[in-house]
Amino acid sequence: MKRFSAHAAALAASALAAALAAASGALPPAGARTQQAGPAYDLVIRDARVVDGSGNPWFRADVAISGGRIARVGRVAASEARRVIDARGQVLAPGFIDVHAHAEDIYEQPDAENFVRMGVTTLVTGNCGGSAVDVGRFLGRAKETPLAVNLATLVGHNSVRREVFGLANRAPSAEELERMKGLVEQAMKDGAVGLSTGLIYVPGTYAKTDEVLELARVAARHGGVYATHMRNEGLKVADAIRESIEIGERAGLPVQISHFKVSAKKLWGQSEMTLGLVREARRRGLAVTVDQYAYTASSTSLDSRLPDWVLEGGREEGKKRLADPEQRRRAAREMKEGLKRGGNKDFSYAVVASHRAKPEYNGKSIAEITRAARGKKDVDSQVEQILEMYEAGGAQMVYHSMGEEDVRRIMREPFTMVASDSGVRRFGEGVPHPRGYGNNARVLGMYVRDLKLVTLEDAVRKMTSLPAQTFSLRDRGLVREGMAADLVIFDEALVSDPSTFEKPHQYAAGFSYVLVNGEPVVEAGRATGARAGRALRHAAEPAAAGR
Repeated sequence: MKRFSAHAAALAASALAAALAAASGALPPAGARTQQAGPAYDLVIRDARVVDGSGNPWFRADVAISGGRIARVGRVAASEARRVIDARGQVLAPGFIDVHAHAEDIYEQPDAENFVRMGVTTLVTGNCGGSAVDVGRFLGRAKETPLAVNLATLVGHNSVRREVFGLANRAPSAEELERMKGLVEQAMKDGAVGLSTGLIYVPGTYAKTDEVLELARVAARHGGVYATHMRNEGLKVADAIRESIEIGERAGLPVQISHFKVSAKKLWGQSEMTLGLVREARRRGLAVTVDQYAYTASSTSLDSRLPDWVLEGGREEGKKRLADPEQRRRAAREMKEGLKRGGNKDFSYAVVASHRAKPEYNGKSIAEITRAARGKKDVDSQVEQILEMYEAGGAQMVYHSMGEEDVRRIMREPFTMVASDSGVRRFGEGVPHPRGYGNNARVLGMYVRDLKLVTLEDAVRKMTSLPAQTFSLRDRGLVREGMAADLVIFDEALVSDPSTFEKPHQYAAGFSYVLVNGEPVVEAGRATGARAGRALRHAAEPAAAGR
């Protein structure tokens, strides 16, 4: 409740600032007739069904924009604006905030078309423990290379650990821990929104709880959030959730659990239990939220199928271990045991998204590749195929490992946000997970319109004000006077996600306009090439909200 109240207070402050600006002449008072030459507003969106991001029922209104901010919500004459957009029959909502992106390479693809074409106006990157270590430099690049979207970042535990002592499988020394804490401290001062972990990935998987706790306490001092790809999302998922909650409670900061799921086939249907752990923590007073993509398949590296001890020290060291016949047999044995524990008969559920060494593998399952490459289909041959692909540089994978029942149950929870877990896509490259093109559209089209699993208003809240509240993006996430004019206009009847696992490179449909800081980056359903995004830096605040 404290977290929500702080956000509400910030929104009220924004509205007050707008009113004071109007009173002082910086902006014309809302709805007033001005004596100045020319229109009062840069843009007016007329006759929209406004779903304002709060979760409240929609209402009909005009929305006026001036100087990149929402200047008026109500009745506005067309003559008062330099430009008018007729939104009759369409929904106007805040721009969507994707709280779990992997966009460290966004400056190479600043138009971020796969995101803006599905209504995303702000990305939170630096997830799963991987981020820029120099956050100030990373966010500062937005001045040199303007972006189509707003950009915020977490500071990643894995990246910090690697910077200080590489990929070693050990605890940090006292000196190394202090250096790690110093890097997190500087990142938070430079505007990071919190600390992220990827406790399934090297080197984060080697860290004990107390190491993460020490860094989380640094983020807590600056009012940051703890965003975690937990240590396990399969058979030990309950233990991993408890560890995440323990870190938040002991460090005194909010917890955000990334891509919340049940990925072990043997545990399908157990999301009621995992959600119960979150509800229990919230009842105790810890601000815990989760995010989710709207698919039954995940996407991560092929390396995650190998035992941690193989990966220690990096790929070259791993290849040396696998060159030893005894160690190779041990790795194969452990991989088969893990497969069996998870309830899978073979690796048919694992599909290659991108394998640079042999692009012809893209879009095919490990079982299919093994049959084609080796003339066999047994599990031993599939394991050997995985090891060979690892040695050839690894691959990005899509894992069909979740149950639809769990996806739907998680989506209904009030503390669940919508996030893609995607990077900026190069159109036509590889066979990536379709979530990078269609995630938000899929929620609106399939789960809201077709299945009626959640209401339109609540789905929009999960994409807008809840993310803004969680990550302290104080002037985003609501259609309110004084707020940043990040807005999306879409046709509720037409919004859809044509992107599929077989043919992922297809943009979302049904979005007619997307505005970032008042400037259209999508117009008439097409990207404009405008780059009006900003680097969003977190301002430090007291951390009591997490306790």
